[in-house]
Amino acid sequence: MKVGDVINRNLEFIKPNATVKEAIRKMVEKKIRSLVVLPKDSDDVYGVITVRDIVFGVFANGLKAGEVKVEEIASKPIVCVPKNTDVQDVLRLMKRFNIARVFVIDDGKPIGLVSLMDLLKVLDD
Repeated sequence: MKVGDVINRNLEFIKPNATVKEAIRKMVEKKIRSLVVLPKDSDDVYGVITVRDIVFGVFANGLKAGEVKVEEIASKPIVCVPKNTDVQDVLRLMKRFNIARVFVIDDGKPIGLVSLMDLLKVLDD
């Protein structure tokens, strides 16, 4: 099975200069746990900001979400695979890098996201 067959295509994006408070608002509104951070310019790469990044990068350090920019705590670059990658290869990649989500790309741009839980559900059937 290919990862392109099981991805969640409902990606949400945020600008790198947005505040973490704006990111939280968007995550709550969309009921999601991560946002793709857009590149700042043509020399930059996509990033990701997760609920975990917010907890450990902002709140655990006593910072205010309205004063921290997304780009300050986002992880870059995102871990990506082409849409025709086998799901077993994606699982191995997740294990190797100790990550719970991988972005799926087509033509160099993120088109979806697959989480460890998504893959476990598919493989359990």
